[in-house]
Amino acid sequence: MAKALKKTARSRAAPKRAKVGRAELLTLLDFVRYAVSRFIEAKLAFAHGTTDPVAEAAFLVCEALHLHPDQFEAFAHARVTAAEGKLIVDLVHKRVATRKPAAYLVNKIYMRGLPFYVDERVIVPRSFIGELLESHFGGDGEAGSLIDDPSAVERVLDLCTGSGCLAILAAHHFPNAAVDAVDVSKGALDVAARNVSEHGLGEHITLHRGDLFTPLGDNKYDLIITNPPYVDAEGMAALPPECRAEPKLAFDGGPDGLDVVRRILRDAPDHLTPDGGLLCEIGRGRGLVEEAFPELPLLWLDTEESEGEVFWIAAADLR
Repeated sequence: MAKALKKTARSRAAPKRAKVGRAELLTLLDFVRYAVSRFIEAKLAFAHGTTDPVAEAAFLVCEALHLHPDQFEAFAHARVTAAEGKLIVDLVHKRVATRKPAAYLVNKIYMRGLPFYVDERVIVPRSFIGELLESHFGGDGEAGSLIDDPSAVERVLDLCTGSGCLAILAAHHFPNAAVDAVDVSKGALDVAARNVSEHGLGEHITLHRGDLFTPLGDNKYDLIITNPPYVDAEGMAALPPECRAEPKLAFDGGPDGLDVVRRILRDAPDHLTPDGGLLCEIGRGRGLVEEAFPELPLLWLDTEESEGEVFWIAAADLR
């Protein structure tokens, strides 16, 4: 009788996670398909370096197998070992159960093909500015270039640097520039310091802790880049669980989302060289920015996946 009761109790307990048979999933593509189905079933949100369940599934599979995302196609039909398969499935289930961004689960994200360490101390990088540095600051006299000669840029400032990814991309793109990177968060700067060291850029990038321009004195820059907090109160209330796992400080831009942007536009003229300029990401707040600053001739820039979410303004126009 006691054995029968124990058996009945076990049968009524919460179901255990289903095991995935090795005969069912063999190749990288098989595991990607499995992950995509689980992600769609769980109605996950995707906005952290990957924009859809397929891209996120491929990212997790590659990370579990120590492959660069660019290598996925070459190994798509390769078979996965039993140990590797278990690791992939565990990551997929953890992504569904925790609703944390995939980048936090593997402590890595890629921007413009470069790997960066990330954890919960920083927002997961997904700025469009990295692409714009390549498309609009290329020099060689091409149409749309905002700075004619990248090698002539001497000083760059990255405000609200977070993980340091934009400062590092800027250091690569402007080879002769000294880059200052500022953040108010000690935890974020610890992550940035790790990334700067891993990319071997300690002699080119200096990290500063402080509120925007405060720790910089009278320094002036040929280029200021920034991806500041710009989510308004309504947007903060509607953030999906994935975004709620990230630091609130990196999102919250005040009631209308422009609290930090206003301060940057106010103080940037004092820190730009005469021929310099400001590149600022604002998300979907273009209308609010234009309404708040109708006198500024902002140039809105598009990328492959965005329209009018980043603006450029020359130092002369700010003054």
